[in-house]
Amino acid sequence: MKFQKFTALLLAVLLVLSLAACGTKDNEKKADMSSNDSAMTDEQKNAEEALALHKKLMEQENTILSQNTALWEKVFMAADKGMTLQEDGKNYGEFLLDTIEGAKDQFTDEEYEMLKESATEISNIENKLTELYGDGVTYDVKNAQGDMSTLNSIASELKTADYDLVVPIVTPATQAVVNAGVTAPVVFISVTDPVAAGIMVDMAKPDKNATGTSNIVPVDEIFTLAGKLTPDVKNIGILYCSGEKNAVLTAEKAKTYLDTTDYTYEEVTVASSNEVQQAAQSLAGKVDAIYIPIDSTVQSAMAQVVEAANAAGIPIYGSDPVMVKSGALACVSVSNTQLGERSAEMAYDILNGKDVSEVPAEAMSDFQYVCSRAAADALSIALPEDGSVTVIGG
Repeated sequence: MKFQKFTALLLAVLLVLSLAACGTKDNEKKADMSSNDSAMTDEQKNAEEALALHKKLMEQENTILSQNTALWEKVFMAADKGMTLQEDGKNYGEFLLDTIEGAKDQFTDEEYEMLKESATEISNIENKLTELYGDGVTYDVKNAQGDMSTLNSIASELKTADYDLVVPIVTPATQAVVNAGVTAPVVFISVTDPVAAGIMVDMAKPDKNATGTSNIVPVDEIFTLAGKLTPDVKNIGILYCSGEKNAVLTAEKAKTYLDTTDYTYEEVTVASSNEVQQAAQSLAGKVDAIYIPIDSTVQSAMAQVVEAANAAGIPIYGSDPVMVKSGALACVSVSNTQLGERSAEMAYDILNGKDVSEVPAEAMSDFQYVCSRAAADALSIALPEDGSVTVIGG
């Protein structure tokens, strides 16, 4: 039941969880009830005790992760996004230990030791959770690799698959799952505008078997940061996929904000990741900086955007720390950790009997400011040293 970790570490296009041993459906609870409502079977008492212990262990784990959040964000961004924990049988704490070891050059000796100690604590907690639930929890990960036809095919397969929960990440995956009519409960992560995307009519009352977290895009904050980091930038190039609702909404929001400033802007859209390289090259020759909204299509081809921007000697401003890790100069976004943790709490409630319609979708607003040391050095840009931004790389 810890899919907030998969969210932070994988950031795949689609994550599907099968939790055979987690949670009890309402009808199962009713079937176990005796005629006396106040009487509880030993099985029910044991189940309640297990749930209470699970909650206590998860609270301990989340307390560890909520401390030194800037350091943990560095760990999450350094993780191998293409690897699942089950590939080598390691638990989450062991996964973190490997990630910390691989990124140890990003931390001071004191930070490194603190992170190792904390990850070891998490590993011990994970072992206790495994003892509690056994091996009944399985996870299937599906990644469409930015291809919409593959995504729709995966969603179609999920309609008839036997899962207890489906967790799509970002807007296109969530739309595909909802439009396919998947019968398992859906808890989405990082959907920019669930109502505008047709995922629900009302955030407070989910009506299509789907709820989750929304990532507010602070376009005013990213361009304010851009003004501080690159004050000579005047003309912004906006690059996004016209087929992604989240990207279109964010681009429109950015243009509306830029219209109130002294910035000018040009936009170029793509229909697939195959068009990104040419679009980026065309845009980079006309503008002072490139802005990429929340957009899985363009993000999947960040290497081409970075190549074009570097050739032109201009910065890239993104909408997710993954873009910064891939070569963008900076981003301002909702914390992926916050999005994942809150979605996990929603999933926990649903797996334990709560109806999806009773779990309102929520917009998160705990922003993180992330900059790339390597990108800044390449462009001779001075980064703030006052702790106002998280600096990664280099």
